[in-house]
Amino acid sequence: MTSKVTISVIIPTYNEEENIKGVIPLISKFGGDKISEVLVVDGGSIDKTVEIAKSFGAKIIRTKKASRAHQLNIGAQNAKSDIFYFMHADIQPVPQFSTDILEYYFLGKEAACYRYVFDKDNFLLKINSFFTRFNGIFAGGGDQTLYITRNLFEKLKGFDEEYVIMEDFEIVKRIRKVSKLYVFPRNIKVSARKYEYNGWLKVQITNLLAFLLFSINSKPESIKSIYCSLLNQPKK
Repeated sequence: MTSKVTISVIIPTYNEEENIKGVIPLISKFGGDKISEVLVVDGGSIDKTVEIAKSFGAKIIRTKKASRAHQLNIGAQNAKSDIFYFMHADIQPVPQFSTDILEYYFLGKEAACYRYVFDKDNFLLKINSFFTRFNGIFAGGGDQTLYITRNLFEKLKGFDEEYVIMEDFEIVKRIRKVSKLYVFPRNIKVSARKYEYNGWLKVQITNLLAFLLFSINSKPESIKSIYCSLLNQPKK
C-alpha cells in the first residue's frame, strides 16, 4: 500500500496579522485532507501574526531573518510532504487549488503558478491581471504562488538566498533550464495594497526597473535598495 500524496503549504510572514487570519482558514477549507500541514515561517513579526497562525493550526517556524528566500527554504527543509506550495499571506487561493496541484503532480508536471486578479475593481489593475495568463518572461512572480515538487526543489537546491528580492523570478529562471513551468488556468486573488499606497504608475515603473536590473544581473541588494527607496510600504 502506498502512502497518500499530500501538500505542504509554506507561507513566509512578517507582520501579517490581518491577512494570515483569512488565508489559513481558506487553505484548510479548500484543501481538506490533501493538505498535510501549513507552515508559517515568521521573520520576527511584532504583531500577532504568530499567535493567530498558531490558533488556526499552522506549524510555526521562527527565524530572525525576514527574507523570503531564506524563509521559504526553511519552510521546505521542515516540510514533510513531497509537494510544496509556496504562497504569500495576502493571497486568496482558489477552491480547487489542492486538486489542481495533485492533478499536475500525477501528470508529471513539476512546477506551476496561477494567474491572478486583484481584490480591487480597477481597470488598470485588470490590465496587469490579464497578462498573468501568459507563460512568458514575467510569469512566476511570487504573487502567482508556486507549486513545485520536492524532487525538483532539491535538485535546484532551493531558493538562492542571495536574492533578497526577485527570488521568485530567479528560481523560475532555473526551473525553466531543467524542467518546465506551467500556468494553472484559474485566477487566485491578490492584494492591491501596494498599488493603493503608491499609485498604479509608480508601482509599474518600479517593478519594470527591478525586473530590468534583475535581467542584467545587478546585485540583489542594490535592486532591493532602489525598489524600497521608490515605493512606500503598506502599513502592517
